[in-house]
Amino acid sequence: MELNSQGLPYSPGDVVYVIYRNPHTQSVANVQEAAVVNNPENPEELALFLYETYYPLTNELAVYASEAEAEQVYNQSFGDL
Repeated sequence: MELNSQGLPYSPGDVVYVIYRNPHTQSVANVQEAAVVNNPENPEELALFLYETYYPLTNELAVYASEAEAEQVYNQSFGDL
C-alpha cells in the first residue's frame, strides 16, 4: 500500500500532482495533475493516470498532494516555472 505525504493511503479518485519529464525532450519537465485509479492490469493495485497512460503507483514516484507543494519541489530542483 502506498501512502501519501500525510501517511494516509491513496484511494481511487484522489487527485495528485507529479513532476513529469517530457519523454521526447528530457530537458523539459513540468508539474502535472494526475488521478489515482485502480490499475487496469491488476485491479488490486493503484496506478496514476496521466496523459492517457497508467503508471504503477510506487514509492519510486514523487507524488504531491497539492500543486503548490509540487511546484515548490520543482523550483528547488529545476528553477522557476
